[in-house]
Amino acid sequence: MQHNPDRIVIWPGYFDARSSRRSGRRVSADSAVAKPDLEGLVWAARSLGLKKMKREEGVSHPQRPHAKEGRLWVSASAASNSIGSDKKEEILQMIGTQWSELLLQRKDEEKKASSAGPKVGDKKGRTQRKVSSAAKQAATRAASARKRRGSKKWKK
Repeated sequence: MQHNPDRIVIWPGYFDARSSRRSGRRVSADSAVAKPDLEGLVWAARSLGLKKMKREEGVSHPQRPHAKEGRLWVSASAASNSIGSDKKEEILQMIGTQWSELLLQRKDEEKKASSAGPKVGDKKGRTQRKVSSAAKQAATRAASARKRRGSKKWKK
């Protein structure tokens, strides 16, 4: 393969929050993510504004030959035009920050969606809610019946 100084290779392992700087993490702990993968890396790079990139799946980093994590090739000149920097470390920090922010936003949206309860057309979710309240009512009725009879909860 011929060397092209315009291309920058970015590995998902650069953003692994579980690894240390010595073992291969290239961004700060604030910009790192818990389980980096190639899909998330492409997602963060596109949302940052990088357009000219190529992804290779199933490729392993030379220091991590057991993990087929894949890699992302980014054009330095296109990165300079779109985000204002052609230096690899600055690009990595920007992608890492964007990626961690996107994951936080996704987590907040999932939390809001789960706390809202089932949707109007979601029959399965609505019936599960009814079953759980019926189970609570049955448990309270059984407890009050035990109190009336004077029996204890657990017999020896």
